[in-house]
This record gives sequence, structure tokens and C-alpha cells, in this order.
Amino acid sequence: MGAPVIEVRDLVHVYRRGSVDVPALRGVTFQIQQGEYVSLMGPSGSGKSTLMHILGCLLTPTSGSYQLDGVETVHLGEQERARIRREKIGFVFQQFNLLPRLSLLENVALPMMYAGVPRRERLRRASSLLERVGLGHRIHHTPTEISGGEAQRVAIARALANDPSLILADEPTGNLDSRTGEEILALFHELHQEGRTILVVTHDPGVARRAERILRMRDGQLETASASTG
Repeated sequence: MGAPVIEVRDLVHVYRRGSVDVPALRGVTFQIQQGEYVSLMGPSGSGKSTLMHILGCLLTPTSGSYQLDGVETVHLGEQERARIRREKIGFVFQQFNLLPRLSLLENVALPMMYAGVPRRERLRRASSLLERVGLGHRIHHTPTEISGGEAQRVAIARALANDPSLILADEPTGNLDSRTGEEILALFHELHQEGRTILVVTHDPGVARRAERILRMRDGQLETASASTG
């Protein structure tokens, strides 16, 4: 196991609701090592979505430390945080978040455009990634012309576009039937076998057990982590 990709210490986040402070995270501390496959579980209101947004550099915590690949992110400006999101993190969302008017090829190439990759190279890499997820024959279709499972595979290809050190997946099988969900989990397993670091947020114990380790949250705190039995 290599150095930690994620190192979180004493993470606190408080939302302001009018004159009332609502704590979402209450001193969360953990590490995720390079190449680990970890799931994050917890009931609604447990703080897992807030934690996921902080790990994705989409939200700044009230206090505490979050290091990604050894870089402290908490005090970075928005431009630098955007660069980290672009270069270090691949996002996979429950709702897929594909742009309906772009082709699948253009959707996957989009993160590379923001990273300044030349057009010819980004289209070549996007085509290769779509082949990787079994959709090389659909590259010129739009998201409205494919199934939910295919859309999630496109989203995974897009997450890999800039070769990130971390993949964050938020309920990646939540909108899929059980058979299609299994196909997506098999793809995550393959990515993990290739050495990718993966964190999956899920309500589904069956999905969580596919990871090596399960982190459980309740009331803004991390319960004792456990090895997966899957």
C-alpha cells in the first residue's frame, strides 16, 4: 500500500440556518491509502454528502485538515481548488450529469478540454475510454439515445478522462436496475484491480460490501471502520 491519497483530520462543518448553527461533521478523522476501494455508508443526515463535497473540493470545511495527495486543500482559493478537481478527482454521480446535446465522445472529452488537452488528442483518448467501457460503437450518439446503464458507463469514462488519482462515486447504482448495477460494480472492480483509488457513497449494503473497507457515519461522526465481507 502506498502513501495516503486522502488524509482527513478533525474535520468539522457547520451550516448556518438563519440564527441557528447546524453541525454536519463533528471531528471526522480517517485515511484512504493509494489503491484502496472504500465505501461510505450512513443514514440521511449522517453527514456523508457533506463529507463527499469536501473530499471533492466542492465545499470548504469550517475547521480541520483535508490533504489530497499530500496537499492541504482547506485554505486554497477557488481557482486552485478547481485545478485540483480537474486534475486529481474523477466524479461519478447518481444522475449521470451528462450534457444532452453533446455526443458521448464530446461528453467524455469535455474535462480534457478544460485541462487544455489539444482537440485531436482529447478525442482520441475519449474514444479509447468509451471502448474501455464497452461503448466504442455508440460514440456519436447523445445521452438521450442510450440506457441508464450506458449513461453511467459514459460517466465513468468521463471520470477517467484526466487520469485522476481519486474516483468519487455518489450512489453510482442508485438509478439502475439490479442487473445493470452489477455491471457498473464489475467495472469499478476492474478499475480497482488496475490500481485506482475509489470511494463510493451508497445506501446499499450490497454495494458497500464490494469495497475492501466500509466507513460508517452517524450524526456527523465516523463510526468504527470495518473490513468488507464482500
